[in-house]
Amino acid sequence: MTASTVTTSRSTFLRLALALDAVVTGVNGLGYLAGADLLTDLLGPGTAPLRGIGAFLVVYSLAVGLLARRKSVNPAATMTVIALNIAWALGSVLAVVTGLIGFTTVGALWAVAQALVVGLFAALQIIGLRRLR
Repeated sequence: MTASTVTTSRSTFLRLALALDAVVTGVNGLGYLAGADLLTDLLGPGTAPLRGIGAFLVVYSLAVGLLARRKSVNPAATMTVIALNIAWALGSVLAVVTGLIGFTTVGALWAVAQALVVGLFAALQIIGLRRLR
């Protein structure tokens, strides 16, 4: 394994973890963009924050999806994805605990559930990176 790329079949698990992250994140982002008006009452934040989050998630999912599809897996880029996923998970929990976002009860539960899923993606990606060694 070189420091910059890995092209072996050992990268299959990591590619799958990245691709799953990209798909789930993209669908979530599109849901926020398309359904912001409906989701505001259910989750709590206003339509503008939901659309902003949705736009970010769509762009992020495209970047992660491109990383998953590359011929050569870039460990440094993957570490960035892992770090961002961990930050997202922790930030989601912090947003619920502090009440800064104004979540409803359903919104708080949704944010914690998302944090768990995103944390799982990070864990799977860490496992995938370790399998490259």
